[in-house]
Amino acid sequence: MSDQLRAYALLTVVSSCWALNTILAKLAVGEISPMSLTSLRWLLALGLLCAFAFPSLRRDWPVLRRHIGLLLCLGAVGFATFNSLLYMSAHYTSALNIAILQGAIPVFVLLGIAATPGGKLAPMQMLGVAVTLAGVIAVATQGDPRALATMSLNLGDMLILGACMIYAAYTLWLRNRPAVSPLSQFAVMAAGAWIASWVLLGVELRVSAVMPPTSVGWLIALVTAVFPSLLAQVWFIRGVELLGPARAGIFVNLVPVLAALLAVVVLGESFGVHHALGLALVLGGITLSERSGTTVGGD
Repeated sequence: MSDQLRAYALLTVVSSCWALNTILAKLAVGEISPMSLTSLRWLLALGLLCAFAFPSLRRDWPVLRRHIGLLLCLGAVGFATFNSLLYMSAHYTSALNIAILQGAIPVFVLLGIAATPGGKLAPMQMLGVAVTLAGVIAVATQGDPRALATMSLNLGDMLILGACMIYAAYTLWLRNRPAVSPLSQFAVMAAGAWIASWVLLGVELRVSAVMPPTSVGWLIALVTAVFPSLLAQVWFIRGVELLGPARAGIFVNLVPVLAALLAVVVLGESFGVHHALGLALVLGGITLSERSGTTVGGD
């Protein structure tokens, strides 16, 4: 199998894991508080990593040590902060909205690349950005653009859009990753996420919002540790390594499709006209961007 096909397969599985994470975020409401879930998720992920990451860490440590600050910060921002905002958003909006709005991540990646020195968007990519953003607005305003004028946007939708911006920045920063194995890089970044998650948990404690996990909450934490955390993150790092951040980021457009289907089938959520319009625009805009190939500067 060629590197390109391997990357396509890995990133498709990654999108499936993240689609599952969207559903788990909604199922976690009433079972475990957002920061408790985030801290347990990364504690369990680190525990699993300890079982088989040590040889890679020992081999790569001389290089990792020189980039330890960057990797810890990447884990804190891309893992802990992103997931905390996602889990918080589930308390205020539907899984369908969370799913579809995550389609904004590739757009934010492209805009970030365009903002870097020497980066620019091709005309087709600019059109794709505009179409995708129209889809995001359709979902966030429930098909009523007047909501923008009154600023009556759903708090959960605003939280997930903030999370998308953060993950796009993380995707771009991965271009500076050291030349080490994805497993050892992920282990250090997971440590950064775990440290940051305890800071966030402390904030949650101060506002008396902590909810000890129920038995279902523990199960949700374990599943998020294995699939969206351990497997998906290592494979996403490898996908970015093989394709670059712009092309790898495009695969996130599978998340809205898969998560929307799961939200309807598993959670029984209603699929409205504004969801259909938003999903069509998000996917259509990303398809237009992808048709320009790798012409995005800074890839």
